[in-house]
Amino acid sequence: MTQELKHQIVSELENYLSQHEMSANDFVKKSGVNESYISNMRNKSFKIGPTEIAPKWFEKVASFIGLALKKTYWKPVVTKQMTAMMAILEDSKEHGTINPVIGETGCGKTFNSNLFAAQHPLDTFIIKVGSSDNLSDLIDKILDKAKIPHSKTKSKNINAIVKFMQKQKFESLKPQLIFDECEYMKQPTLSMMKELTDDLKGHCSIVLIGTDELIDNLDKLRKRKKAGMRQFYRRIKFGIRVLPSIDKNFQGFLENVEDRPLRSFLQRVCENYGELHDALVPALREADRTGEKLNEQFVRKVLNLPTQMFA
Repeated sequence: MTQELKHQIVSELENYLSQHEMSANDFVKKSGVNESYISNMRNKSFKIGPTEIAPKWFEKVASFIGLALKKTYWKPVVTKQMTAMMAILEDSKEHGTINPVIGETGCGKTFNSNLFAAQHPLDTFIIKVGSSDNLSDLIDKILDKAKIPHSKTKSKNINAIVKFMQKQKFESLKPQLIFDECEYMKQPTLSMMKELTDDLKGHCSIVLIGTDELIDNLDKLRKRKKAGMRQFYRRIKFGIRVLPSIDKNFQGFLENVEDRPLRSFLQRVCENYGELHDALVPALREADRTGEKLNEQFVRKVLNLPTQMFA
């Protein structure tokens, strides 16, 4: 890594701290980069004693602040889903509400929520839900994301989270928890989410992101009169927000694809933005590497798709 690039990263770091009104100490907590590394970087000393700070730490800083060090093959496109989701997240954050956000698979829910969180690094925390997670697992993930020390009991951990959110509000921040891939929540976890949302009500906004499976699961549990589900559903019923349908023409994504047959092929075989990314990005990288023309035949070769597939 050149000295010039190191100076560029430090300059962008200073801009980032200023833009987000973030202290160096907060940056250290959020990024996980050693405090002495950050201090020396900002002082334009790229050594700790006689030892050079390893390039991986500069790369970690660049990654956290969103500075691309390599060519980017997939750039944000302002879709209807992005516009809607950003407005929902902003409104929820501003007013401290609970909002389930429902969208099709591959419509950019995770991508857009990460973009939003990057704009609010101090007080927005994304928790990715796993298929085997229970409430204790989710609480542990919140503690880890917010850098809150773990206690021995669930109730103490919840109290610690509440106090943390209260402290953020006292400091004029607007804390927000975003739970991603909530369709994976099973009945026990959904039942316990009522407990967590009740404890956090008034202290932070909560967004539950998922596919329509999330609403289907909630509706089934409510109709079966599972404990707490009717009360939980009542709390979120009028907070449910459904994102617009995916544009299968992929306007904005294919503007740099000059080959018309390739554009038609991608529109035909890709069901969503996620699939388009998975088909196009490896082909763009390989075309750059080999210098070959980007067309349907080349994309099929990169993806190992026989000619008869998706004919």
